Amino acid sequence: MIEQLHKAFESRVRLGIMAVLVVNEWVDHSRLKELLNVTDGNLASHLGALEDLKYVQVRKRFVGKRPNTSYRSSVAGARAFREHLDAIERLIPKT
Repeated sequence: MIEQLHKAFESRVRLGIMAVLVVNEWVDHSRLKELLNVTDGNLASHLGALEDLKYVQVRKRFVGKRPNTSYRSSVAGARAFREHLDAIERLIPKT
């Protein structure tokens, strides 16, 4: 039953990242940090793992003279996250 759960989303931080990214076009690092209430290092570590899996895309640019890093869910990431949520829903008995 649980084999359809994606191991990548076992962490509450990664689950939170994907929940934010699948409903937004692009979200910058500081906004994600604020929404999830995590440290820069913790967020960067989890984003790196999701990026390695090709579940998130990264955009680095300058806004004015300030660097800005933003993220969005990839198509594969959104699909994997939806599959994970569907698997969770199948685990919950219907009343």
